[in-house]
Amino acid sequence: MPSSLLSIGELSRRTGISISAIRFYEACGLVRALRTGGNQRRFLRSDIRRLSFAQIAQQLGLTLAEIETELATLPQGRTPTRADWQAISARIRGALQARIEMLEKTRDLLDGCIGCGCLSLDRCALYNPGDRAARAGTGPRFLLGDRAQDFGAIGKAGNRQSPARNRRSARRA
Repeated sequence: MPSSLLSIGELSRRTGISISAIRFYEACGLVRALRTGGNQRRFLRSDIRRLSFAQIAQQLGLTLAEIETELATLPQGRTPTRADWQAISARIRGALQARIEMLEKTRDLLDGCIGCGCLSLDRCALYNPGDRAARAGTGPRFLLGDRAQDFGAIGKAGNRQSPARNRRSARRA
């Protein structure tokens, strides 16, 4: 009869996850190792499914924090049931749908962006809606290091200047 505990190497072979990644996931709280008298890590067989879920969830775009939150709802010490997994699926379905909608919107906006060749940022719905970059001055604002939240800085005498120019002017003063 196989042991109910797995060494980190066995867990790595069963999941296809490197030993260093398993240690990382352990440090993040996704799995918990038990220690032997010789201080070696031992994992529960149910950790195979926990780590497999973590891999799939990362491919779906969930963050490690989101994965940790979901895994915390699973029972420790026993293999999760179909009902356990269905509950997780129901909870992450909304987040996945929101990501899908955001990606579809980005795809649709990207079609218009490709047509402009990035030479008319005044019409770019992705990077410069409403030509906000014009408020920061002339030139390739994004390439010069301006950020969208920086737009709107006004220089001396009402002249519009880039935030970088404002910072340089402030240092000279």
